[in-house]
Amino acid sequence: MNKKWEELNIFLHEDVKRAIKSFKFPTMTPVQAATIPLLLGKKDVAAQAVTGSGKTLAFLIPLLELLKRHGDDDKWKPHQVAAIVISPTRELALQTHSVLAQFLKHIKGLTNVLLVGGNNVDDDIRNINENGCNIIICTPGRLEDLLTNQQHKLNLPQAVKTLELLILDEADRLLDLGFKSTIDNILNYLPKQRRTGLFSATQTKELEVLIRAGLRNPVSIMVTEKASQSTPIALQNFYITTKNNGKLATLLSFLEGENVQKALLFMPTCACVDYWSSVLPHLFNSVPTFAIHGKMKEKRKKVLADFKHAEKGLLICTDVLARGIDIPQVDWVVQWDPPASAAAFVHRIGRTARQGHQGSAVILLYESEEAYIDFIQRNQKVEVTNILNPATEEKVSSLLSKLREMQMADRDLFDKGTRAFVSHIRSYSKHECSLLLRVNELPLAAMAASYGLLQLPKMPELKNKDLSEFPVISDFDINKIAYKSKVREEQRKLKLDIFKETGKWPIKRRQIHNKQSEAWSKAKEQKEVKRLKRLKRKQAKKEQQKSEEVDRKRKSVLSEEEMAELAKDIALIKKLKKKKISSEEFDKEMGLE
Repeated sequence: MNKKWEELNIFLHEDVKRAIKSFKFPTMTPVQAATIPLLLGKKDVAAQAVTGSGKTLAFLIPLLELLKRHGDDDKWKPHQVAAIVISPTRELALQTHSVLAQFLKHIKGLTNVLLVGGNNVDDDIRNINENGCNIIICTPGRLEDLLTNQQHKLNLPQAVKTLELLILDEADRLLDLGFKSTIDNILNYLPKQRRTGLFSATQTKELEVLIRAGLRNPVSIMVTEKASQSTPIALQNFYITTKNNGKLATLLSFLEGENVQKALLFMPTCACVDYWSSVLPHLFNSVPTFAIHGKMKEKRKKVLADFKHAEKGLLICTDVLARGIDIPQVDWVVQWDPPASAAAFVHRIGRTARQGHQGSAVILLYESEEAYIDFIQRNQKVEVTNILNPATEEKVSSLLSKLREMQMADRDLFDKGTRAFVSHIRSYSKHECSLLLRVNELPLAAMAASYGLLQLPKMPELKNKDLSEFPVISDFDINKIAYKSKVREEQRKLKLDIFKETGKWPIKRRQIHNKQSEAWSKAKEQKEVKRLKRLKRKQAKKEQQKSEEVDRKRKSVLSEEEMAELAKDIALIKKLKKKKISSEEFDKEMGLE
């Protein structure tokens, strides 16, 4: 244990000291040295530090220390919530929970629970009731559900009244994923007299709003290893400009040439992960292939565990693994294309070169995308070096033939390839730097060839485009390609027979009302039109309510004549009480005769 950890140990509870001694922690990182004393001093903290800088320990150690200090005076009851750690993804929550579990082997008297989506809610409730919940590690959606849904018959809103510390881990990602309203709902249930720690790798305007709303006079900490860059010093960054139809050939040549042992391969969509994880094992078998994306639900946990324990492997994934995940021995991070946001670029490459270890990252770009490098260097302060394209024309041609052979042998691969290509093209509409990465400038026909497609899909983006770079197969009949699955093939044949008789392909009822495929640019325009219409309706409603309010006020305000008449009536009543006029005179004046 280094000197800084020893100095910190002087002030810690004996149980926490024992837990820290059992770990062989490396040198205390800057974010840990800056944050731990402040949280121990019961300050609210907003910490920004580069990815892989040890933020998890920076909040777990003070969390445990604060809870043990309180427990010495008044022991925590099993179902009192003392601390909550909110993570943006299941994988990050699971990772934090596993680190916490290692600490709790040496620290007694504290209960904990993991609450994430994908698990059965009833199991979570049963786990809380049986084992307690002093420390909750969770994703925001599941915690909000358990707090707000009264049908669960779980008195969690009452249990969180004893909360000492709230941690928002990867807070910028929480907002990126659209959890702002969820976080706001959760904060409404939590006591105001609490400590809050907010940890992130990047700073945004939305994050500043959350800091003002959720923290009280926070101490802001910004830890960077080097002022001129936002990534770890031990990380080397490269890019390769690929031929329009040679991205796959470039990827395989790179993996083989660099002798990659353990790597993450980031894809833009779930469909891309499905397709490439199905075909890459047949093209690159030097290391085992794994796959993870957001639609896999509970399977993700097992895949991630298998990859972590594997000596070598290639994990094909979406941005679900871009934040906070710590996987040992990852030597390379490979990006199939530019991510949707510049911040995501930094988070992706931050999966390697963690905790001072060496690591490398490479991004594959088309010839029309090379300007992205200048953008990322200016926007994110990341130095990226060019390396030559190792792919040859012979390799490009050979891979196209192999992919087409595989698709012809199984229609399922043909379907996956088409979906992957379409989703890849349409993912460009989500790019925040769409001025640089334009769909109109993409080599769409050549890209389709790199996916090994047997024919071009019918999609608006391909209309009026030069499709000469796509090698057309002569005398090709798509209906002759069969599924390997006998059940699916029988179903397809039945539908094909119906199509031949009626001229219409039978579709499921739920698909009848689905709109035809349209360009994402048009879909985006339609969404904007709908948004403006909703805004107009809201404004019209507000104007109507305002008008009704004015009418109500107008009706409630008496005219001068009515006021004079009222004053006259009051004067008559006073005269009657003082017997200055008789009842008959009063009735006559009031018009009651």
